[in-house]
Amino acid sequence: MEVANRLHSVEEYYFSKKLKEVNFLKSQGKPIINLGIGSPDLQPPGKVISAIAESFKASNAHKYQSYQGLPELREAIAGFYKQHFNVSVSATTEVLPLMGSKEGIMHISMAFLNEGDAVLIPNPGYPTYTSVTKLLQAEPIFYNLDDNNNWCPNIDELEEQDLSKVKIMWLNYPHMPTGAKATKEIFKKLIAFAKKHDILLVNDNPYSFILNNEPLSLLSIEGSKSHCLELNSLSKTFNMAGWRVGMLLGNYNLLNAVLKVKSNMDSGMFYGIQKGAIEALNSSKMWFVSLNNVYEQRRKLVWELVTKLNCAFDKDASGLFVWAKLPSHFKSEEFIDKLLTEHNLFITPGTIFGSQGEGYVRFSLCATTEEIIEAIARV
Repeated sequence: MEVANRLHSVEEYYFSKKLKEVNFLKSQGKPIINLGIGSPDLQPPGKVISAIAESFKASNAHKYQSYQGLPELREAIAGFYKQHFNVSVSATTEVLPLMGSKEGIMHISMAFLNEGDAVLIPNPGYPTYTSVTKLLQAEPIFYNLDDNNNWCPNIDELEEQDLSKVKIMWLNYPHMPTGAKATKEIFKKLIAFAKKHDILLVNDNPYSFILNNEPLSLLSIEGSKSHCLELNSLSKTFNMAGWRVGMLLGNYNLLNAVLKVKSNMDSGMFYGIQKGAIEALNSSKMWFVSLNNVYEQRRKLVWELVTKLNCAFDKDASGLFVWAKLPSHFKSEEFIDKLLTEHNLFITPGTIFGSQGEGYVRFSLCATTEEIIEAIARV
């Protein structure tokens, strides 16, 4: 049976392929330490677990749920954005819960892209922006980020490109994989750019609370709602990656377009997951302090590991990863294969995030201190 032509434009996700190799090595008895994947190994808040357990007693727990989520979940999301980002949104019309923000990338793209449209995608950046664009037979246009500009877009270079077909521009700050942070001034310039060229500007924002003292939302900038949406997620902030809870915020007309897609793709989020998400969003500031204390300890050890590997890194970066520059004579994939073969240590090559990732590798903080100490000993 012939597959659709659109599948010829994408490949299996890198981690889906590479983890098959890693798992095979494990099955052969290799003691692999995985510092490649950003899947939190810590537990969610205790009250979140209690809330989902208690939810099974509710009479409506096993029924179809609203495509727009429980009203109290939307209220919790709105309250979370007000408390932590100083962003005011209507819980009724400007908040849309999602089954993970990755779902949102597809739904937003389906809502606004036609075949032949173009999309501005960061290089380096999250590979899903590119694969979804190609699946919808739109054209990815990559804008280069580099450390000379703190991994932020160069507006002058963007203006020099043909933007006539561009419908969406993806942002991701705090940035994955580099950990770079945007500023209000950068966001203001990007919003002005989006308005000038009638482009939908979408910030994918799941890392704001990991080793970052100044969370910033694109929607906190005055006048942003006409051309901007923001994705967020509970995966990293509350260690709920497998629960698949995300959110999309923006004005009613933009969200309503996305809802038209979403309502044809799922039948609502499980009631218990929503109740747990509400508890997570209402967590005290002590949750963030305790979470980041753990990641701070782990990051110091990863910095030690990176130093022993003769790589350079930025101590001002935030997020769940350490982005490291290799010695000049190494290529990214050559380096990670060497570590995997010689030290049974798996990390991520920068090249999976785009051509600008060549010469870099990424280390995850989602491993225990004991595992990181063992990795240091091995090298």
